Formats: sequence, structure tokens, C-alpha cells
Amino acid sequence: MTITVDSLAETHAALQHAPIGAAILDRAGVISWANPALGSIVGETDATALRLSLITVWFETEEGDALLQMIESHFDALPETRVPWSRAINFNRRDGAEQPCEITLVPCTAAFDQWAILYVKSLAQLTLAEKRFTQIFENLPLGLLVIDGRQRIVQVNSALADEFGYAREELVGRSLEMLLPERYRASHAGHVEGYTRAPESRAMGSGRDLTGRHRSGREIPVEIALTRLETVAQPLFMAIITDISKRKRAQMALEQTNTQLEEFTYVASHDLRSPLRGIGDLVSWIREDIGDEHLSDGVKHNFDRISLRITRAEQMIDDLLTYARVGVRDPHMESIDPAKLIEEAVTLANVPDGFTVTIEVNGSRFSAPLAPLATSLRNLIGNAVKHHGSETGVIRITMHDEGRFAVFTVDDDGRGVTPGTEERIFKLFHRASPGTSGDGLGLAFTRRMINAHGGMITVQSPGALGGASFEIHWPRILLKEFEDD
Repeated sequence: MTITVDSLAETHAALQHAPIGAAILDRAGVISWANPALGSIVGETDATALRLSLITVWFETEEGDALLQMIESHFDALPETRVPWSRAINFNRRDGAEQPCEITLVPCTAAFDQWAILYVKSLAQLTLAEKRFTQIFENLPLGLLVIDGRQRIVQVNSALADEFGYAREELVGRSLEMLLPERYRASHAGHVEGYTRAPESRAMGSGRDLTGRHRSGREIPVEIALTRLETVAQPLFMAIITDISKRKRAQMALEQTNTQLEEFTYVASHDLRSPLRGIGDLVSWIREDIGDEHLSDGVKHNFDRISLRITRAEQMIDDLLTYARVGVRDPHMESIDPAKLIEEAVTLANVPDGFTVTIEVNGSRFSAPLAPLATSLRNLIGNAVKHHGSETGVIRITMHDEGRFAVFTVDDDGRGVTPGTEERIFKLFHRASPGTSGDGLGLAFTRRMINAHGGMITVQSPGALGGASFEIHWPRILLKEFEDD
């Protein structure tokens, strides 16, 4: 490119308001004119101050000398053979800071061939953007990998190198194949070629289990997202690789637990209930064969005790089955009025007349499964009466909003929870108060129901009224993990 110059005045006018720096130089590198944009790049408020100064004063000595030699070589060439050239260089601003720039020297036409125009483009923003990208690329706790169109690894971050057991320098320049199990390599090359022909940001291998190959040879379950990197040179592609080993192990453990629970449910409902019924039938037949008129009062009492204990054992089996079922989230959502919910729970809990119940609601309506929440409240209110230790007392039930939770509190003025047993009372078959009825499953049910719906339950003792204080955090807003169930 050669600039056609009819007059220097016209050139000055054309470049005066250019968005990039511009200066007119002679073969000695002396600036005869500069525009305000160049003044801004070097930190000079008045660009006319640059006139009749050497361009090399804005560079380190070695870079300035090299630039001067290139300018001289430019003017040594015949005017018709001069061609523009560019290079990246750092300007030293007046305030001492470095300004990365790209300079381009362009020859003028023959009438003005004793001058050349130097364009200066600041690379500060580009450099800053590249620096920020590098920081994000390196510090992101996910594995990042960049490949070219030939599936060679161009760049990786430390997280990816650690995931696959390599040093970064062992990966750069190598084929992507080294990170793939051998059985996938042939087909994977075709997948990558197909992606490079129509690249779009998306997850890779939807519906398939993906694995990578660790340096040790073992395989790593991974999730991969793909995107194209926009560059001025060749097209590059970036993969975001997440090691999901821990999640897979947790998922497998959960599946095994659910399977074992289902097996337990089957055993409890069939293999335990049937012998109990058989024992009950035998006891009944023996009693009928002997006849009550031939039995002493003591024997009759023992027969009754056997029947009672069989009934209790069957009830325990039913409770265990219920416990297994309450771990499943109820998907049926309803709009809940907290005040109405609490009033109905109090009514169904059959609170004796000797107790005073107060209700304070400072929260709004919310959407949630009604049955498990109502059951949980009813259990807590019933426990407040059952374990109170007196025929009279006070129970206070409150509700308020707290973030994404609706918080229900059930306080009583009873004997509270024995210190050190605050967590144990939620275990299966733990009876909080000796001498009370029940098999110690109520609070275990309640916690399991609440946890299954994304909530939590805690207890403090003594509470605000001096007895136990149970607090339920029930989600008013469901997280996505529960919405996806």
C-alpha cells in the first residue's frame, strides 16, 4: 500500500481525527507531524510537541536502534519498490508505563517520497483481554483444552493436566488421542471432524457415558462441553472437561442403597410378616383347642400378652415399610396457607384440653407438597404433648419466611430433650422418653420426609419456652436438582 499525497496539508487534515496514532517521518526518524491519537498513546497532551523529535526516543535503546535501521532500509529502497511493513513494539509513555502497539510504516507517493507515514495502533486493550483470558483459562477449576483443526493439543490448563496425570508440557503439541480410551479413538476422530465443519457451543455425547484416559491407563468419567475459539489465524476449538468421578460414585452408592432398601422392604413385607401371622394363628388354635374354660387366669394373661406382642411386631413392620416409602419426594405441589396448615395440624394432633396452643404466622403462602409437611407438623405437635411430662402445658407454633425457606418452629414448656441426645432422637427405634408408647420411629419418619423434600429439621433444648424447640426449614423455592427428579 502506498499513500497518495497531494499536499501535506490534506494529509494532516485526513489523519488529524483518525482513531489510531499517525505520524509523518523522514529517513532519520524525525517526526514532522503527529496527530492527537499518537500524542495520547505516548502520554503527550499536545501532539504538536512531538514535532521535530526523534521517534526512537519512545522506545528502549535497542528497539529504537532496530526501528531506525528499518526506517533507513525503507528509504534506501527505490520509491516504487517500497512496501508497507508492520511489527509489534512497546512504546514507553511519558509517565513511564509501557504501551504495547502495532506500528505500520507506509510509503508516500513520489512527490513526497522523502516522507513516510507511521501508523500506531494501541494493543493495550487486546493485551489486557488476552491477559484476562489467560488468567481465567489457567485458574478455572475445570479442565480446559484447546485443539486445532488437526486435533493437536494447542493449550491446556493445570486443572486438566492434573485430571489426566500429565504435566502441561507433556500434552501441548501432542494428539488429542492420547487422552481417549483406545476403543473410542477411531470414531472420535470422525466426531471431531463433523464438529469442526459445523461448530456450535454444545455438550458432547448427549445421552452417552463419556470417559477419558488417565496416564495410568484407567478411565475417568467426564462431561465435555465444546465451543469454537474465534482467532484471527486458524480455527481453534475449546473443550471444557469435568471429572465426574465423585458424582458417579455418589450416584452408584445411592442406587445401591435404594436397591438394598427395596430388598429390605420386600423381606419385611413378606418374609417377616408371614411367620408372625403363622405364630398368631398357632396361638389362636391352641387356645381354641384347650378352651378358655380350662385355662387359668395366668395362662389367659400370657396368651393375651403373646397376641399383643405379635400385633406390636406387625405394627413395627408397617412402620418400617412406611419409613422406606417416606424417602420418596411427593411431586404433587399445592398452594399452602401457613396459618390454615398449622390449625389443621393442631386439630388432627388431638391436643388435650389441658394444653394451651398459640400460633404466630409471619410468612406468606408458598407452593409445596401438602401431605408430608402437614404430617411432619402433626408429628411434632403430638410429640410435644406425648413427651411433655405433664397433663397441662403450653405449645407455641410459629412460622416465618427465611430466604428460600419457610421456617416452622414447635416449642413447648415440657421436660425437653436430654442433653447430648439432640441428634440421637432422630435415629430409628430411639425412644426419647421411657415409659411412653410408640416404637421410636416418629422423629426418624419426620426427618426422612423433610430431607426427601429438600428441607431440614433441628432441635434445641431448652427452647424459648423451656422445653424442646423443633425447627423445620421447608423449601419455599425448590432447587433445580429437585425439579429434575
